[in-house]
Amino acid sequence: MPVPPIDTADESEQEICRQHLQILALIGDKWTILVIGRLRDRTLRFGELHRAVTGISQRMLTRTLRQLERDGLLTRTVHPSVPPRVEYTLTELGSTLLDSLSYLAEWATTNRQQITANRRHYDATHQGD
Repeated sequence: MPVPPIDTADESEQEICRQHLQILALIGDKWTILVIGRLRDRTLRFGELHRAVTGISQRMLTRTLRQLERDGLLTRTVHPSVPPRVEYTLTELGSTLLDSLSYLAEWATTNRQQITANRRHYDATHQGD
């Protein structure tokens, strides 16, 4: 069941800007992007996510999953079994983020060679700065 939006009529521009920056920091985090990308097609258990997201520690995965759940981008379902089976699924809101992330990934793919060349040129011309 979707949570009704908060009335922002009384919020200052500074508060709204702060909230925007927090959200952008979350969705710009590499672990967030990788977790959401892995959940794109199906529900996964914690261990499956941990194996699928190369390089993430269990602690960082737990933190990332909690934040995404808190923000309503995924749901956590605990199945009563021994040991408990915990599954993660993107919410409708989380799924809406996939299109934007796909555009960013496409942009990165299209421009990666130019950016790499620019970095090499900059590094070569700014040695000793």
